[in-house]
Amino acid sequence: MVQIGYTMMTEQAGPRELVAHVVGAERAGFDFSVTSDHYFPWLDSQGHASYAWSVLGAAAQATERIPLMTYVTCPTRRYHPAVVAQKAATMQLLSQGRFRLGLGSGENLNEHVVGGGWPAAHVRLEMLEEAVEIIRALLSGKSLNHHGAHFDVENAKLWDLPDSPPPIGVAVSGDRSCELAGQHADLLIATEPKQELVTAFERHGGGGKPKVAQLPICYDPDREAAIARAHDQFRWFSGGWPVNAELPGPTAFAGATQFVRPDDVAESIPCGDDVEAVVEAVRPYVDAGFTEVALIQIGGDHQEPYLEWAEQKLLPKLREL
Repeated sequence: MVQIGYTMMTEQAGPRELVAHVVGAERAGFDFSVTSDHYFPWLDSQGHASYAWSVLGAAAQATERIPLMTYVTCPTRRYHPAVVAQKAATMQLLSQGRFRLGLGSGENLNEHVVGGGWPAAHVRLEMLEEAVEIIRALLSGKSLNHHGAHFDVENAKLWDLPDSPPPIGVAVSGDRSCELAGQHADLLIATEPKQELVTAFERHGGGGKPKVAQLPICYDPDREAAIARAHDQFRWFSGGWPVNAELPGPTAFAGATQFVRPDDVAESIPCGDDVEAVVEAVRPYVDAGFTEVALIQIGGDHQEPYLEWAEQKLLPKLREL
């Protein structure tokens, strides 16, 4: 049975609200949660971008059962991999073993803030692979000196280590990233229901490992209001990650999506209160081989009614998949 997750979108709600939302998600019965890790929202209308790791620490103390996960952290530009390893170890301790570290090659939107330009896609994957190796070494308890193609680590060691290191996930979009994930990750992360991603991941060593996907929805009893909100805050989703990873800021996303119509958004994002529409949107992920799907409820001010609806109507229906 596919597990259904809740997404804390740091781009659409403030930090205290995000913690309250994940507490509500645990109460509603979601199987796990994930958290975005941004410096900017995609669009100005989303209005937020708090520091995900502070939110995660607070969430770990405010919840008891629900697993927590970054979806995803880039360990190559804003954060040095040695620092990511320390954060992940601390989160695993605070959550008492409920944390998973989701990693990806990043987006210009967030990583440009530290300067130095935005590397080409193949270079970003090289950096990610080296970063994962550094993080794993430090989480194993090693004292590390490393001088690689992209990173230097001088006499680093983690002093507060959990009994079991957090599982590491890697976000994928093509065969090269699937190869990296299959060889170095404990789980697959994706945003599209493409069976070829699952197949490639398994071919490169990911057989039997969890495969986690993410899907936006926009619940509202008023379907037209849901469509308008999804268009206002989430029309960027239509660009696809190869494009989205390159855009430098909300203004660029607004320009790139200026001709996306509300009807276009409604065709790709379930809007309204039709449970069956959400079930049918989740089904392709299950058919493709994904074992977990994290839902995004669009709109930071619309989480509480969504959680109530999810508990009473949506989750019971999704359990039947």
